[in-house]
Amino acid sequence: MLWWLILILVLSVGALLYLRAEQNKRTAREFDEARAEARLAIERLGGQLHALTPANRPADHALADATDRYNAANTQLDRASTPHQATLANRTALEGLHYTRAARQAMKMDPGPELPALDGQDIAGRVEQPRTIDYNGRPIAASPEPSAATRHYFPGGRVAGRPVPAGWYSEPWWKPALLAGAWGTGSTLLFAALFTGMPGIGYDAEAFENGTGRTETPTDLPDPGYDTGTYPAF
Repeated sequence: MLWWLILILVLSVGALLYLRAEQNKRTAREFDEARAEARLAIERLGGQLHALTPANRPADHALADATDRYNAANTQLDRASTPHQATLANRTALEGLHYTRAARQAMKMDPGPELPALDGQDIAGRVEQPRTIDYNGRPIAASPEPSAATRHYFPGGRVAGRPVPAGWYSEPWWKPALLAGAWGTGSTLLFAALFTGMPGIGYDAEAFENGTGRTETPTDLPDPGYDTGTYPAF
């Protein structure tokens, strides 16, 4: 009887070690694949940056943002040790490619093939008509097209948990939240003034504030997960 128990124990340990070795192999393979995909995207982005010279202010700003993503993606990939971390580097490089595509459009060049969507881009919507508002004594403009007045591009997606529509803007009004990781209370008022009723954006300021990117009834609004009154105004 004792020998049977010892045999079962040995077989169990052996099976556990085998499964762990297979899992490690699978994780290593996934990491290699994710790292290769990220490296390919980063090299593509680097090639775009090398080939493009800004011919106007909108293109200059878009390429500067693309360069930031290129540097960030390289750093992320150098530090990556898991498939997820390598995937994050790939996503950062993809975001940079959206900016180089915008720069090409700003310079009236062929933008090239469509790119894969960014996280949250599908719900964020896009600016489809020009609009200028007065916010705290300064004009803020949004437009579907670049111009001397709207030279800051955003490809659309989530920033600090809230959707930001794709478009060209007079200033990067989302940048404080991008840097701080949280939105100021004044951002909802800005969103309401700038986007209410705009074609291409199918949600209201409340849906922006709660992060859903879609208008919901009061009975099914989710908890945004933070105290919206604890942050300084935008």
